[in-house]
Amino acid sequence: MSASGTALPAAGGKAAARSGVAATARGGWWGFLGSAVSAVFGYVLVTLVTRALGAHGSGAVFTGVAVFTILSNTCKLGADTGLVRFVSRDVATGGGRQVGALLRTAVVPGAAVSTGAAALLFLSPSTATSLLPNLAPGDAVTLVRLFALFLPLATITLILLGATQGYGTVIPLVGVEQIGKPVLRVLIAVPVALLAPGVLSLAAAWLVPSLAGVLVAWHALRRCRRTGPRHPSEPDVAVPRHGFWAFAMPRAISSVFDISAVWVGVVLLSSLATSEEAGIYTAVGRVVIAATLLQLAIRLAVAPEISRLLAVDDIPQARHLYRVSTRWIVLFSWPLLVLLTSFPGTVLSLFGPEFEQGTDALVVLCVASAVNVGVGNAQTVLLMAGKSSWHLAVTGVAFTVQLTVGLLAVPRLGVLGAALSWGAATVVENLVAAALVRRHPGFTIIDSGYLTATFAGLCLTVPLVLPTRLLAGDTAVGLAVAITMGLCVFGISLWRFSTPLGVHELVGVLRERAT
Repeated sequence: MSASGTALPAAGGKAAARSGVAATARGGWWGFLGSAVSAVFGYVLVTLVTRALGAHGSGAVFTGVAVFTILSNTCKLGADTGLVRFVSRDVATGGGRQVGALLRTAVVPGAAVSTGAAALLFLSPSTATSLLPNLAPGDAVTLVRLFALFLPLATITLILLGATQGYGTVIPLVGVEQIGKPVLRVLIAVPVALLAPGVLSLAAAWLVPSLAGVLVAWHALRRCRRTGPRHPSEPDVAVPRHGFWAFAMPRAISSVFDISAVWVGVVLLSSLATSEEAGIYTAVGRVVIAATLLQLAIRLAVAPEISRLLAVDDIPQARHLYRVSTRWIVLFSWPLLVLLTSFPGTVLSLFGPEFEQGTDALVVLCVASAVNVGVGNAQTVLLMAGKSSWHLAVTGVAFTVQLTVGLLAVPRLGVLGAALSWGAATVVENLVAAALVRRHPGFTIIDSGYLTATFAGLCLTVPLVLPTRLLAGDTAVGLAVAITMGLCVFGISLWRFSTPLGVHELVGVLRERAT
């Protein structure tokens, strides 16, 4: 039996399991590095913008970022996720012969739709003034037009990176989206904030790295195709477009719901409350996303591996991989969420004293995020199993919950109302996704390893952090003491339960790379 309690086939199955887990671990380390860099530089950028422009100006910038992010993820039409699934399956079963046809099928529609959306934004001043009512009309129109110019580049970049991920590597995606762009944004924003701070100039600093991003993504994909498995004696073969878009189109809609969940609160606050509250909510959201960065890292790595295993009908190994990766997420994410829930004011004060108004919102979102990481990457499993229509239904219900609660709560509660709407949607989405994954392809997460991860990540952390919070208060000293005590106990638990937690597999990958 495996550590998860799943029976593994003998020789070949064990080798496949080790290969899948090792590939996920390697990708997870790269993803974690990228997510950490993205979180740090994202925090630095938010701090630069908020301190240079205040809550009002930063709210305008981040409203533009929100609309841009939602549109770029909408215009890719789900093609990036489609390429992750179809390229990985084609590489596993056909040597990559359909990749060229898949790229033509995916890129051309995305480029056309994003260009059309950019043109509509550019030619519709009323859209800009309605999105940014607290900004001067001329500045609002210029800001939205600036974002529109870069929309096709960002969309094509995401599609190309989805194809590279299908080859089983997360390095191009991590390098472009999680390291390259965040670092360049800060490097550009620092002199801008010092010499010419303004809404338009700092928005431009956020957008300019998109130029480099599309070039790097194109080069990385060429490299993957050149070095990946292939049958050179046979030309590219046609791909069934109906099958690709039957999967991608539901994902296109659900991806809108996914990204809107992160940013719709900013838009609602900017429209129904104030830009100041939108800026505070952006800072809160940045902290929550940073706390769940390991889940994102594992998701990037596990998606093509699960798709590959399901393509060859290796259900037991795919289940084992899902369970092991979920343990890693729970083990390392829950302690951080406990710390953030206990010391929200101290964490948010790093953005500035006015941002401490978001403490209640941060607590709400941390509790919801605990549910999110607790079910692992269930939604990724749904997608890689081909159930994009199920995923669409889940995200659609969650977005309806978020929008309904947001429209009711934001005018009355402001930042807290936006957090309640996002938190409610997060809980609904993840619990339903976990139930569907249990139905197909029959994956569950509860086993002895998961319970051990829960004990180490939650039951050992709360008894240490809670008394510290009660005695020292929500202060920097209390946070430092809680972190120190937590690290000591957490480290001992990792050493004691390394095998059932799957930690030895993570460490083993690092040792292999070092030798």
